[in-house]
Amino acid sequence: MFNFSDLIGTLIQQGGMSSSTNQRLQNALGAGGAASGGGPSELLKSTGGLGSALSGLLGGSGGMLSEVFGEAERSLGGKRNLAVGGLGALAGSLLGGGGGSVKGAVGGGALAVLGAMAYSALKKAQQTPREVPLGIREPQNAEEKKQLEGEAKITLKAMLNAAKADGQIDQTEIQRILGRLEEGGADSEARNFVLAEMGKPMDLASLTAAAKGNLQLGAQLYAASLLAIEVDTAAERQYLQDLAEGLGLGSEVTAKLEESLGVR
Repeated sequence: MFNFSDLIGTLIQQGGMSSSTNQRLQNALGAGGAASGGGPSELLKSTGGLGSALSGLLGGSGGMLSEVFGEAERSLGGKRNLAVGGLGALAGSLLGGGGGSVKGAVGGGALAVLGAMAYSALKKAQQTPREVPLGIREPQNAEEKKQLEGEAKITLKAMLNAAKADGQIDQTEIQRILGRLEEGGADSEARNFVLAEMGKPMDLASLTAAAKGNLQLGAQLYAASLLAIEVDTAAERQYLQDLAEGLGLGSEVTAKLEESLGVR
């Protein structure tokens, strides 16, 4: 059975679901300004490695990731339980560095960034989750690992559902996405799952039901949806509005998420 975090990582490494996916993730990694005054590209150039880049991203004063992971570190009593390992792989992948062996880490890094953005947006709207959510922290047992994988699955579904906002995904788009998965080494089971999801009708109800009572997950799904589409049509804007309402997200939360990803 394939891993949904791996599948998200494969899609990101192969160029994302829209032409803006990777740029938006770069915006999120540098949101708020890192210590070096730039995003992942500048950090890698100035520090000479992913480890140093990651340190810069998390150590910058005022940066969104720095703020969220710093708070999580204090809550958890140290760095050892933070889910920061995938952030370096994600930064490298966005700059063309990550190889096939780090796709799972890239997916984990993407989930960590989505989790951090959601946490930050909710905090600014005074709706902070009572505990550090999965994605930001490492799962500690089999139950939490299963929960995190479930969140990865619904995140992927949210991205594929958003791609239908302008109507049914056409065959050209389907073949483009499947081609990227094949190039990235996704097995037939994973490709068949994505193909089946793309062929289904728009389903907003199941997404909102999956996140019912969980604003953290809801904000993550909204952010993931922003990664999947250009948001340059009235239909896409309407879809996002309907999604936000179904997830119980206020305008302050959605505006912060759009700002973090650089959505205009």
